[in-house]
Amino acid sequence: MNSWDPKVDGKELNTTILNGTKVGLVWDATYIKGFGSMIGLNYTFGAYDTGWKSIYEMEYPKGKTKGYYHQMELFVDWQYKFQIAGDTYVILYTGPTLQCQLSLTETDFIRTYNGADSKTKEIHRYDYSDADLHTDYKRINVTWGVGVGFQYDRYYLRGGYDFGLINPYKISDFNEAFGNVYGENHDSGRATRGRIDQWSIKIGVFFWQKD
Repeated sequence: MNSWDPKVDGKELNTTILNGTKVGLVWDATYIKGFGSMIGLNYTFGAYDTGWKSIYEMEYPKGKTKGYYHQMELFVDWQYKFQIAGDTYVILYTGPTLQCQLSLTETDFIRTYNGADSKTKEIHRYDYSDADLHTDYKRINVTWGVGVGFQYDRYYLRGGYDFGLINPYKISDFNEAFGNVYGENHDSGRATRGRIDQWSIKIGVFFWQKD
């Protein structure tokens, strides 16, 4: 992701990793001698926890953020299956995915010296209406993925990477987000930009096959 501050340390950029799982149904077809496609509908759940970090230059208080992410996605993978022997194949695939983010909830917690924890703030990123918050995201994202897979009979294993193609921010200029905070003449010197990517490993079984 990008930052509104043109001089920000690269370590401060929003590169939060959400670990999770996805489940769904697929339809796989071969059209001409190994060339075909896989079309599927998935539900994805992701979560992250930043862990406790000191807020100031002292040990306490400490803060952390937890996040929970839900999305639906429709994908089309164009693929080629190389037959190794019998019902065993190596698969190469590439194609687009249309993602619809259902929710991204971020909750902040604080811990004091005596060990007491409390929740301080909860934000729903896709419903938040404060234009000054530059991390508001669009609900729709499009990615393009590449990957490789292995299939034996009705069982398969696929691994790939999806590159985000759409700027996820709702606004196009950080001036728009921070003008009210720093004054109308505030110039951040950069436009908003970023992307949401995904690594995935998929294990599946075809419930029904037709020769």
